[in-house]
Parts: sequence; structure tokens; C-alpha cells
Amino acid sequence: MTTQRRSSNVSRRVPLSHRRALIARHTRLQPVDGVAGVRLHLADDAGPVWRATEAALGITVAPIPFWAFAWAGGLAIARFLEEYPDEVNGKRVVDFATGSGLCAIVAMRLGAASATGIDIDSFAEAAVALNARANRVRVGFIGRDLLDEDPPEADVLLAGDTWYEGPLAERVLPWLRQAAANGTRVLVGDPGRRYLPADDLIPLAAYDVTTTTQLEDRDVLRARVFTVLGLA
Repeated sequence: MTTQRRSSNVSRRVPLSHRRALIARHTRLQPVDGVAGVRLHLADDAGPVWRATEAALGITVAPIPFWAFAWAGGLAIARFLEEYPDEVNGKRVVDFATGSGLCAIVAMRLGAASATGIDIDSFAEAAVALNARANRVRVGFIGRDLLDEDPPEADVLLAGDTWYEGPLAERVLPWLRQAAANGTRVLVGDPGRRYLPADDLIPLAAYDVTTTTQLEDRDVLRARVFTVLGLA
């Protein structure tokens, strides 16, 4: 079991109201660069929110609070959806590893029939709820690891920034390919991280995105959006 999964189990012992309060205290509601009209509860500095999460969980090594930042791959997907709203308009959307809920929120603003965020970090559940409310949309949430299950029924599956870790990447690709084989439109966003399986993806668009996190090596990244072919 990874540290991320262990801390996810622990974090579910923290009441949802406490998780929401922590996020409200250590982030501020602000516009998302390059994504028109969307505001998210984002952290200006990784350190304080990370330490606060560890203190709330009672552990010394918590996973990165992905939900506190707008990451490059998600920003690219958001920009792509704004450019091509028919990708999600009137459709059932699932946002895998949703983090802040950015992509699901953008999908709903563009007329998706429904949007559901998936994330094993229960702090993401609180972040998605706060961010959806701030943007006056409704986003569902699934808080368990679905990679050992069949992909959920959906018209569109979004997956931003899922290629930063080898073991995760090895599990994600076949799951996304199964979703595509089931008839789901799969859109992947990523700035070219180490484990991105570029040979298995079809590029659709590229965007220069400004990140809000200190955890990247530079402020502006070139992030691409891909689609995934189904299993042969």
C-alpha cells in the first residue's frame, strides 16, 4: 500500500467539516490563470498547507496536497474544453484524480449533463465541494481507488497529471485504454512528465499554462492534451 493510500485511509477519520475548515484557512479563493470565470481555493505556498494537513492527519509524511493547486495537465484540459465545449456539452463526465475539481467544474460550466470527480485523497472531497460551490455548479465525488475496477460508465473521462509516478502510471494506462474500448472519450492532460506514455497517446492540442504551485521547476509549462486508443 502506498503512502498516498495509507494517508487517505487516515484522512477519512477527519470529519468533512474539519477538512473544509482547513482548506478555507490555508487557501484563498482566486481566479485560475487562463481559465475564464473560474475561481478555486488555491494555496500560495505549499509548505503551510502541507504541514497543516500532516497535523490534521497526525502523521509526519503526508502526500502532496494536490487539491490545493491548479496543475499543468488539468489547466491544459480546462483550456481544451473551453476551446471545444462540444467535447462535454450534454455529456456525463468523470474527472479522474480530480484534485481541486478544476476539470469537472469547467465541464459543468460548459453544459455537461453531470460531472463526478474521483480521488483517493479525502481532502480533495472537501476541496471539490468548496470549489464547486464557489463556481455555482454541482460535482459528484467518488473517494476510492477505482483502478482495480472497471472504468465507470461515462461519455467522457478526463485525466490530468497522472504520470508523475511509475507504479501509478503502470496502473492508469490500461484502465484508460479499457475506458476507451468501452466507448468513453478519454482526454489526458500532461506537461511531459517522466512516465507519460507518449507513444500510446494521440496528441490533440498544446497550451502554455501558468501554474500556481511552487512544486514545478518553472512557472510556465507547455502542457499537451491527448486522447487514448482503446485496447486492441
